[in-house]
Amino acid sequence: MKIFCVGRNYAEHAKELGNAVPDEPIIFSKPPTALLKDGAPFYLPDFSEDIHHEAEIVLRVAKNGKHIEPKFAHKYFDHLTIGIDFTARDLQSKLKAKGHPWEIAKGFDGSAPVGQFVALNTLPPVNNIEFTLLKNGEPVQKGNTANLLFSFDVLIAYISKFFTLQQGDLIFTGTPQGVGRVHIGDHLEGYIGDHKLLDCKIL
Repeated sequence: MKIFCVGRNYAEHAKELGNAVPDEPIIFSKPPTALLKDGAPFYLPDFSEDIHHEAEIVLRVAKNGKHIEPKFAHKYFDHLTIGIDFTARDLQSKLKAKGHPWEIAKGFDGSAPVGQFVALNTLPPVNNIEFTLLKNGEPVQKGNTANLLFSFDVLIAYISKFFTLQQGDLIFTGTPQGVGRVHIGDHLEGYIGDHKLLDCKIL
């Protein structure tokens, strides 16, 4: 199983971090050990003082594919959920400033919690899915896939140019504005519409 992630796929998030809006998808990956599921807690690592939450819609790849055309991309996923791309912002900033890769700021153990996957046929159209992240009962991130810079179909087509997609692979599709630091004792809950799919406590 591979975990692909997309950076700066919502314009307002790129702006809040002072980054340029990209003209093509920014792709990075996390190892399988980053996956956190079934409501498992997230333990703050001791190597960072600034772990941020980034709530995202996550696609689950339904079948193998390579060089997928955008018009066929919708056939390659049939379930999705809400997930969190935990980011060690202090490490990321330091590494970016030096021009170094920043995988350790994104791919560390437990950095990819995912909620319960739901079938597409139970959801609104994929280009109009609202999602929300609550922290300690208060909304901190709200997004709608209508505002994606690069749609799900475009992402699948683009990623499959370089990597063979396999059944069970996950694609984190980008986070909206409102990212922020988490602390021990915080409680994160992820919703698609009114349906709670993700629950993650910070320990």
